Amino acid sequence: MLIGELSRRTGVKARLLRYYEAQGLLDVRREQNGYRDYDEDSVVTVRRVRALLDAGLSTEVIRSVLPCVRGEAQEAPEFDWCADLRAVLQGEMTAMDEQMATLRRTRGTLAGYLAQSPVGPTRGALSRTD
Repeated sequence: MLIGELSRRTGVKARLLRYYEAQGLLDVRREQNGYRDYDEDSVVTVRRVRALLDAGLSTEVIRSVLPCVRGEAQEAPEFDWCADLRAVLQGEMTAMDEQMATLRRTRGTLAGYLAQSPVGPTRGALSRTD
């Protein structure tokens, strides 16, 4: 199928499909005229990629995890627990926990700054002087 058909069937813009291809997430054959020719499995692959992106994984991590994903993966992918898969996902979760902790700390710092304001916290109160 051509890229427009894959886009229509998956709801993913053609530009993103080309990006997935460039990232090694999506296989494609080229016709003699240079057009991309996707097989039926591409629909499932794109759905899997979208589900993994929605889980917060980077395309680099998805490239390593994708061979272990099974089923349609419309919402939650099923995994064939390949070697190192658990470690990869655990590492991603640890990194997310660290990012959340950093955000909580920086939010607390900003809240402390706002608490020092004579009028208390307000939204959009920043003014700019040139």
